[in-house]
Amino acid sequence: MEPVDLDVIATLARWVASAEQVVALTGAGVSTASGIPDFRGPQGVWTTEPAAERLFSLEAYLTDPDVRREVWQRRLHNPAFRVGPNPAHRALAELEHLGRLHTLVTQNVDGLHQAGGSDPDRVIEIHGTIHEVECLSCDRRVPAGPVLERVRQGDRDPRCEVCGGLQKSATVSFGQSLDPARLQRAHDAVMGCDLFLALGSSLVVHPVALLPRTALEAGARLVVVNAEPTPYDDVAHAVVRSDIAATLTTLVESVRAQPV
Repeated sequence: MEPVDLDVIATLARWVASAEQVVALTGAGVSTASGIPDFRGPQGVWTTEPAAERLFSLEAYLTDPDVRREVWQRRLHNPAFRVGPNPAHRALAELEHLGRLHTLVTQNVDGLHQAGGSDPDRVIEIHGTIHEVECLSCDRRVPAGPVLERVRQGDRDPRCEVCGGLQKSATVSFGQSLDPARLQRAHDAVMGCDLFLALGSSLVVHPVALLPRTALEAGARLVVVNAEPTPYDDVAHAVVRSDIAATLTTLVESVRAQPV
């Protein structure tokens, strides 16, 4: 990982300060400093445990009781329920408080942006949240805590208490469609932005991976901050390989120092 380049940060700060509308997209790389592993990085979940991908398949979840039981056990012990936001989350919240971040689209389901101070109304959780559970039959949504307590007490495949249907975490699995309203809201925000920050995302998961292209087609600058290469590096206006938390923290300091 490269050290933070202060000249690059100064350029990014000028872009942020002069932009009419800044939109950020965050991926798993923003939460790794909180102790939540990413998926495709060198120490990612699917890199170290390729078979785990099956646990993210909606079809497998619906048809295999063993998959559901394992998913519930893993959810019970998910580190996202125990950790807190890191400086990257707090820096993005500060950019918002400075009036420089219009919308934050996140692929993360951990809720750490809101915990770090971001306005929930400005956060689009495009892949859902682990903090709620939904019934796949009647669409009832409830807080995750009581359902996980049932798992902790021995209910290995907790069913909906209203209709008896299968329940799952309110996150988007492979084979499951994104919420159309959230996707449209993200698209509209990107169409109106003139600076798009892609932070800690591999930019390969569709349809979210199309958002940087949408930003470019709308005439926005594209900045990619990620430890690993992405498909957009060749067309981005700036690519940063340094630590995300350090980059964003330094960026906020530089934005504050910009002349009004």
